[in-house]
Amino acid sequence: MQTLALFDEPEISREPKQITDGAMLLPGFALAVDRELLEAVERIVTAAPFRHLQTPGGLTMSVAMSNCGHQGWVSDRRGYRYEACDPLSGQPWPAMPETFAALANAAATAAGFDDFSPDACLINRYLPGAKMSLHQDRDERDLSAPIVSVSLGLPAVFQFGGTSRKDAVQRVPLRHGDVVVWGGAARLRFHGVLSLKAGQHALLGERRINLTFRRAR
Repeated sequence: MQTLALFDEPEISREPKQITDGAMLLPGFALAVDRELLEAVERIVTAAPFRHLQTPGGLTMSVAMSNCGHQGWVSDRRGYRYEACDPLSGQPWPAMPETFAALANAAATAAGFDDFSPDACLINRYLPGAKMSLHQDRDERDLSAPIVSVSLGLPAVFQFGGTSRKDAVQRVPLRHGDVVVWGGAARLRFHGVLSLKAGQHALLGERRINLTFRRAR
């Protein structure tokens, strides 16, 4: 198994690459269903539109978010949490498409995590300048399940650190169709996304869409 090479690969490879113990990059893993994924995203955000959430500290996130599945991740002055209904509409979040769940399960299996059945999918929209600060995913009750993150649209730089915010951070370039899976020893590592650079993508224009699958309950 290869150890991740950062920024210096002469060509795109589809071979899985280990980022660290418990974390795997699956280049191009979602390419075969990218259009189906994006069509589903459009249906979901019609029912549950993108919104810029507020952090408990009162800051507004630069990334716009929506959710699908049995649970949706939300944030406001009361804190970070999962809720079964969209706070904007009072209705349950849109159901998770079968394509979403199947892709998440297949990616988790490819990375060594069998029987992953997500009940939440966070849908993040990045425009140029948007970023995600280093953070841990720890609002889920079941921390034994992995995180599966699918990158669509403009390229981005994923940051993957340690269990302390002060630990050294790897920079992992992500392209359209790439999937990152982390769990086990890596489940609570800090991670984020650097500010998105301007560009044009054939399917998404000036946007990047990130699908993050989790087992929340």
